[in-house]
Amino acid sequence: MRTSAAATSKASAVSKASAVSTASVALSAVLIVLLTALVPFSALSAWVDLEIDDTDRYVAAVSPLSSDPAVQSTVTELITDKAMEQIDLGPLQETVRDFLHETVRSFTSTEAFANAWDTANRTAHEAVTAALDGDSGEAVTIDLGPVIQQVKQDLVSRGVPFADQIPVQRTEITVIGPDRADTLRDSFHWLRYCSIWPAIATLVLLVLVVGIATVRGGLRTGLTATAAVGAGFVLGAIALRILVAVGRSRALDEVPDGDRDAAAAVVDALTASLRTTVWVVLVVGAVLLVGAVLARVLLGRRRAGRG
Repeated sequence: MRTSAAATSKASAVSKASAVSTASVALSAVLIVLLTALVPFSALSAWVDLEIDDTDRYVAAVSPLSSDPAVQSTVTELITDKAMEQIDLGPLQETVRDFLHETVRSFTSTEAFANAWDTANRTAHEAVTAALDGDSGEAVTIDLGPVIQQVKQDLVSRGVPFADQIPVQRTEITVIGPDRADTLRDSFHWLRYCSIWPAIATLVLLVLVVGIATVRGGLRTGLTATAAVGAGFVLGAIALRILVAVGRSRALDEVPDGDRDAAAAVVDALTASLRTTVWVVLVVGAVLLVGAVLARVLLGRRRAGRG
């Protein structure tokens, strides 16, 4: 009778352990799938709320572009072309154009240009966000009018010949073409509506899930859940990086050739924080995954040694 009871008890324990193991595997699979989807969604919605919708952060992100060669070249070409439309000097046309081009190019490396660039982008931020909320068929552009005005004022004050011929008017560079802007608008609206709450909810959910798994299933189950969280973070970071790369390519494929380099610089500047997020989440996920797996192995060896 005692042998039978012991056998029954052992079978019950094995059955219970098997059930716990199955539940742990199922929980891990759900966590991995959930995080692979939630990580990029949370990062993108927080990015829209904290950077794209915030004027100061937007300007801070694009401010370094005043020293970007692609942006300087685009601005130089635009100003020179617009000025030469107002000047007709016959055989001296190309000579004057080269002189004005080099003068404007030189100015784009000054602090005055950097200040003008910041001012233009502070003004442009409202237009960019309005365009992302705008009507179908509307491209996302940046108006360089304020930059041109500052360039003209400084060149005229320095006595540069023909600088007074530079016309100050709305001069746009396209950042996202109209068709691509249309496809982004619905996503942008959803991300703006969700704000930072998906990221907060994700962190709260993870703490609760890992805590409950540890309390109900023991330390090994908790470590399994932690490893699943790490794997989910790694896969989510990879998914986010793919989305950023695909989004960049699709956003730029409609941009005119003359604006493409500058537009690429702007897009890269605005998504720099997302690429940083990719690496942060990837490192955190790898640490959680490797740490939890190693802890489980050490725990198993310790228990085997006691047995």
